[in-house]
Order: sequence, then structure tokens, then C-alpha cells
Amino acid sequence: MTVVFCRSRRGGRRCTRELDHRGLHRHRTIMWADAGADDPRCTGSGAPGAPAELLSNGFPAGRALCPVCLRFIPLVGARFLDEHDTAGAASAQESLDRADWFNTHGWSEGPTGQQ
Repeated sequence: MTVVFCRSRRGGRRCTRELDHRGLHRHRTIMWADAGADDPRCTGSGAPGAPAELLSNGFPAGRALCPVCLRFIPLVGARFLDEHDTAGAASAQESLDRADWFNTHGWSEGPTGQQ
């Protein structure tokens, strides 16, 4: 079973409650309401990027890894991350492929292969 967490953030901290929860958001002892949440637009939007290495099934299909939200994002002009938010939930298959990608390629490399 894959647990999908809420994508609300405040001060860069991600809510650790389940997706679509009721009530206040929480990260350790810090709590906030939707009105106090960060803008859902990821601050990695528009950052330089390069296509991530592919898995045998073709994932992530030419998309780049965003260094802020750690999602695979399409590139604009083959050089910059497309504008995206941190609130979108990934499909079950996307989550499985993403986990497989990180297990295969690790967490230490940035989107351009720099450590």
C-alpha cells in the first residue's frame, strides 16, 4: 500500500498528514490552515534542468527532476523546468515509477548530474 501525503507547505515544510485530510495541516509540532499555506507554485519552476536518466520502461520520458519538489517536470525549450505546483497528486503508476527511479539512480545527484 502506498501512502500519499498532503502537499500543503508552510515555510517550506510539507504537511505530514494523508492526502485530502480534514482539519489543520501539520509538520511535527507546527500546524497551519489553508489560508496560511505557501503558494502552491513550486519555487523550482523555471529553474535550469536537463532530462533525467531513463529507466528501462522509458520513465521519466524526457522530463527533468525538480530539485525543490522532487517531481519529474517537462522542460521548456529543453533547458528550463515548466511552471508547476506542489499540490498535484501523482497517479499510482507515476508514484511507483518515481520510487523505482530513485532506488535505481539514488538521491544524491542533482538534475544535471552534479553532486
